[in-house]
Amino acid sequence: MLGVVLYQQGGYAAAMQCFAKAIAIEPGIAAAHLHLGLPLQRLGRCEEALASYDRALLLQPDSFEALLNRGNALQDLGRYEEGLASYERALALRPAHAEALYNRGNALQSLRRYAAALASYDLALEARPDYPEAHVNRGITCEDLDRRDEALASYDRALALRPDYLRALENRGATLQSLNRWSEAAGSFGRVIARAPEHDYALGNLLSCRLHTCEWGDLAQLADRTEAAVVNGARAVSPFSFLAISGAPSAQLRCARTWVDDKYPRAHEWADGRRPGDRIRVAYLSADFRDHPVAFLLARLFEIHDRRRFEPIAVSFRRETGAAMERRVGAAFDVVVDASGMSDGEVAAKMRELKVDIAVDLMGFTTGSRPGILALRPAPIQVNYLGFPATMGARFIDYIIADEYVVPRGSEAHYAESVARLPDSFQANDDTRQAAERRPTRAQAGLPEAGFVFCSFNKPYKINPALFDVWMRLLRQVAGSVLWLYADHEVVRRNLRAEAEKRGVAHDRLVFASLLRYPDHLARLGLADLFLDTVPFNAGATCSDALHSGVPVLTCSGEAFASRMAGSLLSAAGLSTLITRDLAEYEARAFQLAYDRAMLGDIRDDWSRARASNPLFDSDRFRSHLEAAYLTMWERFQRGEPPATFSVAA
Repeated sequence: MLGVVLYQQGGYAAAMQCFAKAIAIEPGIAAAHLHLGLPLQRLGRCEEALASYDRALLLQPDSFEALLNRGNALQDLGRYEEGLASYERALALRPAHAEALYNRGNALQSLRRYAAALASYDLALEARPDYPEAHVNRGITCEDLDRRDEALASYDRALALRPDYLRALENRGATLQSLNRWSEAAGSFGRVIARAPEHDYALGNLLSCRLHTCEWGDLAQLADRTEAAVVNGARAVSPFSFLAISGAPSAQLRCARTWVDDKYPRAHEWADGRRPGDRIRVAYLSADFRDHPVAFLLARLFEIHDRRRFEPIAVSFRRETGAAMERRVGAAFDVVVDASGMSDGEVAAKMRELKVDIAVDLMGFTTGSRPGILALRPAPIQVNYLGFPATMGARFIDYIIADEYVVPRGSEAHYAESVARLPDSFQANDDTRQAAERRPTRAQAGLPEAGFVFCSFNKPYKINPALFDVWMRLLRQVAGSVLWLYADHEVVRRNLRAEAEKRGVAHDRLVFASLLRYPDHLARLGLADLFLDTVPFNAGATCSDALHSGVPVLTCSGEAFASRMAGSLLSAAGLSTLITRDLAEYEARAFQLAYDRAMLGDIRDDWSRARASNPLFDSDRFRSHLEAAYLTMWERFQRGEPPATFSVAA
């Protein structure tokens, strides 16, 4: 009895000692083993807790409580199939038990069996309608099934039962973000912060909403608080959102490590030894084998991989829709694994079955990514490439693909991965991509027939007040000029127009472009005179699109990978004169180029002549360099050597 009281009061270590003493006196009491498991599990000693529950079940095979808690321990250990089996045994004893139904739903959700998980949550709520945790997890599952309105309704029901339920508020905010309802999402995250200012990731989530909507009233304060929290090791912001806030590579590494330690604490090590093979099997993991910048850049690489030495495999996290880019990418691979309905463990097992030698994560921590697969170490060599322009901070990622510019020599300490440097640039490009045959007129694009057109087609979350100040000064100084921006949501357009007016610029000097098909977008890009890059989060694919369309790109390079992407591309293109080092130089160079049209015309003409033969747009040259990097990684592994930084010769 004393042990039970201590456990209920949170004295887990003392309770554990009481139950251990009881077992030492009388080892044949099932309840004592059951109760010993509870504080062990609370203390994070889940393997020991599992052993206690198993001993209880040996003594009393029909113990509902032991089966239920055994399932919980297995769930905590990530052994979801075994946990599910334990819950099923418990439910055979008590079919309408709300907690067992809820926990079974959690196991099914972890296994990505979303329809079955939803049915289990619904049964739990039939048994206990006032079960806020079940409403929240039902909402998460609805989100996974793309039933977002239902998800919001579930969160609202949970909040009606428990108005200060932080988990319901943060998931409600996340669903609103996925619907691009950023202002409403900010309201949910603001309520979280009001109730718990230090709540995990609340600051970063609110800051992300502000950036996506260009609502800057409290942006500086939020950014300062978030950066300070990251430096102090707090769970403040996702690593991807942080790239638009901080250009400090040391802080980005700290942010990524904090995230990985929180989300993927049980990373595995490779334990299968070396293995021979005729071809190196390279698996690319992504949800973006579709109309997405990653596919636009990589499609040609996939098509021309040297099949004598490499066997390319696609591991796709998104179910195919039959779109043209999906078909093109799918046809480029020897094997395509549809992982959309598979758990992380099932995907990792499939990759081991396919004997994958090198796993290339094309997403990092972007939307739809699944680093949990690589945390299970399904391949001996695991690589961070392209989709996430920063360190992943994870010991289960061996290499990051870079170049001499994006990760300068001497900065390796800011990357958890070993750095594989390619010649020219880190970024692949598709040299077969084509703009639409018909280019619109300026009038058709909403642009003035005369006057200088600055453009920036980066996403709005990359814009910040200091950069916007520069842009507005340029518009004031260059008569008749306009700024052509991408913004597909009216709230962004409204806010940026208001910010322009605050800076003495008429709102109609901003021209907003909507989303177009990729070939049509490439065709219209050539209407711009100068592309203005963002800082600290540079253009990547957007920069190469502009250069492909013949538009000079002016960038401001910082210290981190994401702050140096455009500089890498410009350096490879032989356009280093368009790389500046701070915002003052950036502003002066932009004004110079807008004022001296002959100088800008010479840059455009020189680039137009050089573009077709430039290394930046030579897909086969890039392929040979990337494959050389893969070979170096593989040869080191075959020799039993650990990953190490290296450079590929041109």
